[in-house]
Amino acid sequence: MTIHTEYETDTAIDIDYEKIIGDIIPAALDYEACPYEAEVNVILTDDDSIREINREQRGIDAPTDVLSFPMLDFERESDFSHVEDHVADCFNPETGELLLGDIVISVDKVIEQAEKYGHSREREFAFLLAHSMLHLCGYDHMEEAERERMEAKQREILDGEGYRR
Repeated sequence: MTIHTEYETDTAIDIDYEKIIGDIIPAALDYEACPYEAEVNVILTDDDSIREINREQRGIDAPTDVLSFPMLDFERESDFSHVEDHVADCFNPETGELLLGDIVISVDKVIEQAEKYGHSREREFAFLLAHSMLHLCGYDHMEEAERERMEAKQREILDGEGYRR
């Protein structure tokens, strides 16, 4: 597994974010039974930068906590059966790893939301990673049933790695 991490803000998060990334991303892929080694990019930024990305990519002129940019299209969540039909588009030719996509997290929001929800920055960061990983595996939360399903999966991934409220 390859995880590229870029820290693109002067705001210090004051947690071992690399450890959390190393815990949650593989745990989410194991939980979703991804049959491939994968590549994921994680960018840590601030509210101003994520606001700009949100405006450019989604037409929403506001900062958000996390953005997910999946490289794969799924007909069903975590159904990886189609990727071998599109090897050139889905796999890194140098490593053979499945290209899952990018995760962009606002460090400012991690700090703010941890305080707001009364839990640690570690737990908030892990939650945003788990949430985004499910998006990279084809999940969405546009409807109430989808939201509940994602929340249950996120909780199980986090609990499995010891990131509890």
